[in-house]
Amino acid sequence: MGKMETYIDVAIHALNKKGEELCGDQADLFKSDDEVFFVMADGLGSGVKANILATLTVKIAMTMLRHGESLEETIDTIMQTLPVCSVRKVAYSTFCMVHLRNDGRCRLIEYHNPPVFFCRNGRITPYVSTYETYGDKEVRISELELGIGDYLTIVSDGAVHAGVGTMLNHGWEWPHIAAFLNRQQPKSAELISKTLIETCNNLYGGLPGDDTSVATLMLVEPKVTRLFSGPPVQREQDHEVATRFVQGSVKRVVCGGTAANLMARELNRELRCEMDYYEPSIPPIAHIKGIDLVTEGVLTLKRVSEKLEDYAAGQIIPFEKPDAATLILDLLINDSTHIEFWIGKAINPAHQNPDFPFELSIKQTILDRIIATLGKIGKIVTIQYV
Repeated sequence: MGKMETYIDVAIHALNKKGEELCGDQADLFKSDDEVFFVMADGLGSGVKANILATLTVKIAMTMLRHGESLEETIDTIMQTLPVCSVRKVAYSTFCMVHLRNDGRCRLIEYHNPPVFFCRNGRITPYVSTYETYGDKEVRISELELGIGDYLTIVSDGAVHAGVGTMLNHGWEWPHIAAFLNRQQPKSAELISKTLIETCNNLYGGLPGDDTSVATLMLVEPKVTRLFSGPPVQREQDHEVATRFVQGSVKRVVCGGTAANLMARELNRELRCEMDYYEPSIPPIAHIKGIDLVTEGVLTLKRVSEKLEDYAAGQIIPFEKPDAATLILDLLINDSTHIEFWIGKAINPAHQNPDFPFELSIKQTILDRIIATLGKIGKIVTIQYV
């Protein structure tokens, strides 16, 4: 992996309005090596109609931006496409568009959405904007500079209306959310978005009165996790693989009893196994000096894959559990931007007939699913077979 000084960490969460199968908010993300385009749209009302209008807005924006059209051309197209409600005289969808580069330069386009929260040096900070008119619609445009640890949090109306008429007279208003964010000390975009969406859900008493979306884009230093699931096909490679695995400034995870024994043996370090099961279906963790996390293999990775797919589908994951699968998940989602998989191609006869091709092995199938899902949520994944 080449040296990269910054990385854009992104996390998106949403709640459907109570009783609705479809969310009236939509968000989409396009990420390349050096920039991110993000769009969130909130369709008027809720249900199918709102979902279609928000989806239309997001798809127009993302398709045009990905194909190199200017922000001006994109905004103009959206504005000419969106109908206006004849009663309320407002567009059928509000939206926010973000173009953020790895060097921190950011352009923010807002149309009737709650103002974006810009956190600089740990505090929500005002930002200067200009206003431009497209047709008869006024759009707010802002140019920002983000540094390491700075972030943008974008919310739909459902967030600022949370608790209205129940726990709070006027909802969880913008200044209240800003004060809430000022109290956080987040280490990842996921923890900001997750904490915020959970609080909104609690204020709604678990029955959201409006579609609610939260997205956070944070500029961070790259954090690399290296995961080894082995062993190598050729035993004479064991020592070289083990010594290379512990080099560099990375977090290290070893999955599988054979892989753990290999590391302990080749590094001449003690392998200590815990006996406590925090979840009956997931074996306990173990410890090797210099390795951040040591776990069982196939059973644990299968649970990681399932929970990761739930997360990618928008479910909230409780990271507080101390079982092995949750510990791996917390590391991959909250404390990693880049993940290196070191995969040994030896097939474990305890899991599968060793005459089967490696590509059909149970372990490889599970790892393939994990790798694919990590890519979907924006992680940079590399694979090294040993």
